Amino acid sequence: MAQTRQLHSYMKKRPIQWLGLFIVFLFPLTFLYFLPENTPEWEEDAGAFSIPTEPDIYFGFPKDSFFIYEATIKPNEFLSGILLGHKVSYATIAELEQETRDTHSVRRLRSGKDYAVLNRDTSTAADYFIYKPGPFSYVVYSLDPDSLYAEVHRHPIDTVIRAGAGHIEHSLWVAMQNGGMNPALISKMEDALAWTVDFYHIQKGDQFKLLYEELKIDGEAVGIGRLLGANYIDRSSDNYAIYFENENYSGFYDLEGLPMKRAFLRAPVRYSRISSRYNPRRMHPVLQRIRPHLGTDYAAPHGTEIFTVADGVVTEVAYTSGNGNYVRIRHDHVYETQYLHMSRFAKGIRPGVRVTQGQVIGYVGSTGMATGPHVCFRFWKNGRQVDHLRLNLPPPEPMSDEDLPYYFAHRDSILPIIDAIRLPDEKSESSLAVGLE
Repeated sequence: MAQTRQLHSYMKKRPIQWLGLFIVFLFPLTFLYFLPENTPEWEEDAGAFSIPTEPDIYFGFPKDSFFIYEATIKPNEFLSGILLGHKVSYATIAELEQETRDTHSVRRLRSGKDYAVLNRDTSTAADYFIYKPGPFSYVVYSLDPDSLYAEVHRHPIDTVIRAGAGHIEHSLWVAMQNGGMNPALISKMEDALAWTVDFYHIQKGDQFKLLYEELKIDGEAVGIGRLLGANYIDRSSDNYAIYFENENYSGFYDLEGLPMKRAFLRAPVRYSRISSRYNPRRMHPVLQRIRPHLGTDYAAPHGTEIFTVADGVVTEVAYTSGNGNYVRIRHDHVYETQYLHMSRFAKGIRPGVRVTQGQVIGYVGSTGMATGPHVCFRFWKNGRQVDHLRLNLPPPEPMSDEDLPYYFAHRDSILPIIDAIRLPDEKSESSLAVGLE
């Protein structure tokens, strides 16, 4: 009772403070008591105060508006069979084939490629068919009988500059794989340095540095763009290739501005080995007697592509019992080459056809007098067969004096970046790839 009297006395002395307490604590409770019963709770009304979010988009369509069926085209599966399973009529499919012939014919669909069927209502015919031929594009087919069409779309591609390096213990392929680099970089590096580095005989301890473009779609790496610069270091040389492009030139150049591309490639096949060299006194493997071997044999799997080592005009496409299927090419008034024992010729290769360096002219085989699949590569200079591996071939045409200053400025901007790329630990086969975003 004493405490109650003290509290009553305190309230009489400080009425303003207690009024404030009533407003702060008791009035809200009174207000809630008189709310109508059907007034929604705050949680149900919270959406009115949330930040709007972008709808989830699937190949240009709002994902929450469609039922989406995804699959891969099976061998011997056709569009008609797929769409019939999604309630699209024969008549609509036949008309779709006619309407899309000039944009993206349904006959271009291939097994192994992904697709999706979009349907607003699964009880009726599908609305759209999406074909995904690769990472860079997709095709939308409208299945509305009143509006049949095909649209080819390309994904927006982001280009990121990346740097990579490797130290070779066993193979270039393994060094690339260990560093998380795309193996497609191997062929790009070979294209840049094929005239100065013998990629058929790389050695343990060789090192490389690469500056290149990585292509991304929605943040995911989907391919390799241009190789911007390369440095390959072996026991005897330090080789650079810088990519340069303006209105007059495009390609790889060395540090002095000379084209990396030479008049002749070192070999007519990739990923091969020399099984027999030029030898005027070789024991013939079939005839078992001394007979001049006036060419260089490159052993490679049956069907491997054979390409011309230089620009020229095809002079012979023929077969003999010794040479098998062969192609002969005149490059200028001095040089000719010949490619023997082909399994078959490339399409369009015939006498009089002009070919360009690196163009496929046939495929490795063992026709004629051969013990296994290989190409015997023969080289003529002024009408006389010579050992091309010992030949001093003509130098490339230099860049013009007007363009050299622009190249040197570009070189000086790229070279410090390549030189700054850190090589991995030499004690183990390793490599690295880093972004320069």
